[in-house]
Amino acid sequence: MDSTPPGHPDVAQLRLEYRQAGLRRSDLHLDPFEQFRRWFQQALQAELLEPNAMVLGTTDGLRPSSRTVLLKAFDQRGFVFFTNYGSRKSREIAAQPHVSLLFPWYGLQRQVAVLGPAEPISTAESIAYFVSRPFGSRLGAWVSQQSSVISSRSMLELQWEELKRRFAGKEVPLPAGWGGFRVQPQEMEFWQGRENRLHDRFRYRLANSDADEGDAAVGWIIERIAP
Repeated sequence: MDSTPPGHPDVAQLRLEYRQAGLRRSDLHLDPFEQFRRWFQQALQAELLEPNAMVLGTTDGLRPSSRTVLLKAFDQRGFVFFTNYGSRKSREIAAQPHVSLLFPWYGLQRQVAVLGPAEPISTAESIAYFVSRPFGSRLGAWVSQQSSVISSRSMLELQWEELKRRFAGKEVPLPAGWGGFRVQPQEMEFWQGRENRLHDRFRYRLANSDADEGDAAVGWIIERIAP
């Protein structure tokens, strides 16, 4: 007997077979950052919506929390995003720096998961990115005390208009307490959806995460893991 109420979607029956592509060990680059660059380029070419959107997971030591942030830079040092340093995510990173990132590229039936510690980037790096933002976004960084309780949206809009007049024709400086974090991967997993839920999953694991940067002992172990 169907217990689903009339007009209510039967979520259990939502199902899609993943048949776009497979992933073999021989497809992978030895360097996970290069492998990520290749997949990211393919996500751009596929014109996916917000290909640089990533789900950031943090914890205060007791409760996890997650939200979508935007990747704004990546290289061999890690993945960079920007935020208010007084936000919930920033407070949780200060308490527990180990975080997760997830890039959900549904259109390619792929995802990339990243685990590692996050740390603030330099003020110079934050300024370089901040000045590249649109004028309205720079004002928004000044207005929003991210994650704090506010009385109304109209208050935000009034503050934004006030700052618009204040900085008209002027440079908008970097607000105190705003900047970037860099997530330094210790694990990266590349997931490719496959038919019958026999997905392909490969994990890059840092062989010696305690070694100093540039140490020859630092390397990546690549493992296929069960779907």
